[in-house]
Amino acid sequence: MNEQDERYTAVEDAIFDSFFLLLKEKEIDRITVSDVIKKAGIVRSTFYNHYENVPDLVNAAEEKTIEKIFSLMESFHPQDDKEICKSFFLAICNYTKDNPFLSTLLNSTRGDAFFEKMLLMFDRYMRQVTDNESYHIGDKKTAAYFIASGIGSTIGVLHKWSSTGFDAPADEIADILAQVFVSGVLPGLSSKHIV
Repeated sequence: MNEQDERYTAVEDAIFDSFFLLLKEKEIDRITVSDVIKKAGIVRSTFYNHYENVPDLVNAAEEKTIEKIFSLMESFHPQDDKEICKSFFLAICNYTKDNPFLSTLLNSTRGDAFFEKMLLMFDRYMRQVTDNESYHIGDKKTAAYFIASGIGSTIGVLHKWSSTGFDAPADEIADILAQVFVSGVLPGLSSKHIV
């Protein structure tokens, strides 16, 4: 990476860090370009070299968040092993709790659009999992419903947890998600259960 790329990346990180800090102080739709540049210590033109406006920054933050979650998911190889599943869901829970942007989105009016993006991402991931030869799915249509169930329950639990201010330990939430996955979704993907 050359010096110019490093500077661009450093400014990009400063903009995101400032935006995430502002989310702890203000509602997402009340954050302005002026707020971001002041917090980041940059000039307005530098911000505009990266983003057109705050909604553009929000879209980029959504994409970055989805990429991070997807990278966590790609390292997960589902098995009929609750502890392996729990460690994956614990990573997702910790990321949700530590990411002020994600927890804000889960509880905002903008959350619906983000949920839709997440659903597409989870669906893509689960299709990759089910294309793996270790899962011999007899009925792809039925499997798609099991996948939708897993996606919906994961997002629903994360939404509930964030809306309560993360009132339960991440370990407990990960345990719930792992139970749902191992006892509900994973068996449904097996050809033994799909006829």
